[in-house]
Amino acid sequence: MVHYYIGTLLHYLYICSQIFFGLKVFKNFSDYQSHKPLALSLGMFDGVHLGHKSIIDELTKIGFEKNLDTAILTFWPHPRFVFNPDENLKLLNTLAEKKFLIDKYGIQNLFLKEFDEEFRNLTGEEFVRQILVEKLNVKYLIVGYDHVFGKNKSGNFELLQKLSKELGFEVEQMEAINIHENNISSTKIRNALLNGNITEANEMLGYSYSVSGTVVHGKKLGRTIGYPTANIETETLKLLPKKGAYIVEVFVKDQQYRGMLSVGTNPTVNGEKLTVEVYILDFEGNIYDEKITVKFRDFLHKEIKFEGIEKLVERLDEDKRLTEEFGF
Repeated sequence: MVHYYIGTLLHYLYICSQIFFGLKVFKNFSDYQSHKPLALSLGMFDGVHLGHKSIIDELTKIGFEKNLDTAILTFWPHPRFVFNPDENLKLLNTLAEKKFLIDKYGIQNLFLKEFDEEFRNLTGEEFVRQILVEKLNVKYLIVGYDHVFGKNKSGNFELLQKLSKELGFEVEQMEAINIHENNISSTKIRNALLNGNITEANEMLGYSYSVSGTVVHGKKLGRTIGYPTANIETETLKLLPKKGAYIVEVFVKDQQYRGMLSVGTNPTVNGEKLTVEVYILDFEGNIYDEKITVKFRDFLHKEIKFEGIEKLVERLDEDKRLTEEFGF
C-alpha cells in the first residue's frame, strides 16, 4: 500500500512537471526532432471529455513508468469536413481550447495533422509503419474502444496487435467510460447540448462547457429595459447549445461573475440574426472589444416570443432570481 501511494505521488509530480514545461505542438511530422520513444494516442479528441481523459491518464502513467515521452496525434480541421463538406458540423472545442485541455492534463507533445489527400490515402498498415513507427518512434500506443483509422477504415485494434509484434511496440485498447450506463462520446455531448441538457453534457465533459468570443456592438435594446447585455461574437465552428436562456459563469478581465445568457434571435422584438448575449450580474463598465468566456451551468428555458416587453422583463426578473440562487 505504501508503494502504491508513493507511486501515485510520483506520477502526480511527473504530470505537474510536464505542465510546467508546456505542450509542444507540431503541424508537420518532420518538425519533430526528438529521438526519445513515445507513448501515443490518436483520434479527434473533440471535447477532451472524460473518455479522452481516461486515455490521457493512462498515457501519462505509461510515460512515467516506461520513461517515454507522451503525445496525442489528432487532426485539424476535422476529417468530416473533408469527407462531408456540406455537413454543418460544429465542434465542442476550438483549436485553442483543445490545446489548453491537452496541456492541462500533462501531455508533452501534440501533433496536429492536416487531413490532406496524401494522408487520407494511407492504409491502416502504411500509417502504422510509415508514421507511427518510422517517423514518431512510438513504443506504446493507446486507442479507444471503437477506434478505426486508415483508408477505408482498414486500421483497427486487431491490426495493431498483429503489427505490434513485428514492429516492436505495445498496444492497449481502452474500455468505454460510462455515465448513467451510457458510453461517453463527443456525439452524445453535442446532442445533449443541442437539447439543452447542460448538466448531462457537463457530466460527460468533466468540466463546464464554455464559449469564448469578443464583445461587439448590438442593438443595445437590453439597456432600455434594465438588462444591458454583452453581445459575444463566437467562432464559426464552435457549437452553440439549444436556443434559450442559461445560467452561466462569466469571465472578463480576469474576474468572475454570475450571468444570464441568451442564445437566439430575440423573437419578441422580431430579431432574425442568431446572437449570443449575456447579462452580467453586479457588473458595470465598457467591455466592447474585450474577449470574454462564459461557462454554461444550467438551462433556464427555451427561447420564448413574449406578448410584449413587459412580459419579457417579468421573465428576466425571474431568470435573475434563479441565477442569484443557483449554487456556483
